[in-house]
Amino acid sequence: MSYGPDAVAHDAEGKAIFVSGAVAGDTVRVRVDREEDRWAHATTLEVLSGSDARVTPACPYASVCGGCPWAALSYEAQTQAKRAGVVDALARVGRMGTERAEALVAPLVSPSEPWGYRNKVELAVSHEGGRVSLGMHGRGEKDVVKVTSCALLDRRHAKAVKAVSGALGYLAGSHHLDLERVGIRVSQRTREVEVALWDRPGGFPRAQAAKVLADALSPTSVVRVMQKGPAKARKIAGVECLSGAGSWGEQVGDERMRVSAPSFFQVNTRGAEKLVDLVLEALRPAADEEAMDLYCGAGTFTLPLARRAGFVSAVESYGPAVRDLRRNIDSAGLDNVDPIGGDAGREFPDVDADVIVVDPPRAGLAADVVSRLSEQPARAIAYVSCDPATLARDLARFAEAGTFAPARVTPVDLFPQTFHVETVTLLERA
Repeated sequence: MSYGPDAVAHDAEGKAIFVSGAVAGDTVRVRVDREEDRWAHATTLEVLSGSDARVTPACPYASVCGGCPWAALSYEAQTQAKRAGVVDALARVGRMGTERAEALVAPLVSPSEPWGYRNKVELAVSHEGGRVSLGMHGRGEKDVVKVTSCALLDRRHAKAVKAVSGALGYLAGSHHLDLERVGIRVSQRTREVEVALWDRPGGFPRAQAAKVLADALSPTSVVRVMQKGPAKARKIAGVECLSGAGSWGEQVGDERMRVSAPSFFQVNTRGAEKLVDLVLEALRPAADEEAMDLYCGAGTFTLPLARRAGFVSAVESYGPAVRDLRRNIDSAGLDNVDPIGGDAGREFPDVDADVIVVDPPRAGLAADVVSRLSEQPARAIAYVSCDPATLARDLARFAEAGTFAPARVTPVDLFPQTFHVETVTLLERA
């Protein structure tokens, strides 16, 4: 399997062919739909002989919906492929070589069930002929798949997709809705359900939207998130609370958190707890130590870190997340955290940290942040990554700086039925 939805084959000359609709071990008849000098892409037309790792997906929409591209691959095979993908990235991109990468990467940890683990789904919206249609994002870029439930969403709320789609589709029959997407967040622990309606500034049937959603789902919060700017550079123009709390609450370990609709939060709550456990186990923060938490979001690592360390400098650049962070710190009654709003490179804390957590976006760490971290006197860094390739690149940069070296890399499966894999890397002084 590739680090992507496709399986990989090779032609007689050794060229890599990325095959959609197949799993490793299949024999398939395909149509080649893209040809490049060093690789090609093909689409499966027929499975002639199924792999031993091929299974019947638990979701009837798996072949057309984009949410679970590995659903036809057995879960055991998924775990093997994800660990192998991390090893491959470290060996090639990180220039470690296979032997060292194999020694560094621990067995993959699976903190949740393979299905029904998500606390969030996003519905796609299509506007055709004056009609609004909502459903799951399809395999194609603009495809919208109408579904009655989502097998990845927490089982207690699996029907929320149909309820929200139906309610908003009904409302669109009598009111203009220029929706771009709709987010649904649910919690098994707090029983909270939030519906977030993403659109552009302008007129909106606020009261009517709140009412139809209340009748269909009884959410604890309905919000409208207004965006402005071009499609690839959207900025939040405002958030309106249409009903309820105006934010979503979740329990992560011993910490109760509130998260606004624009803020990032891990879609797998049990997985988030496992990441926290691995980070704390790696760093072993003490009461007299100074800690740093970069790209901290709403405080998933900040809060438990502050319970153990003497002081935490927490840096986050995204405005809504910074506001959530400050609210969560206040609610937790913590007075040993300095929440800093801004880019991690420009607002790098002026402290000598003993332990550090970094949890950057998919693009990884900026080169200047790696340099700044390498100048710290810290005894350990926990690097939480959602992309093996950028992790491997950054570990190579740390190796060039010569201050910190990876001691172990633990893959964590926060996203079963997909190719995505999270990792927690412990870096110790070289």
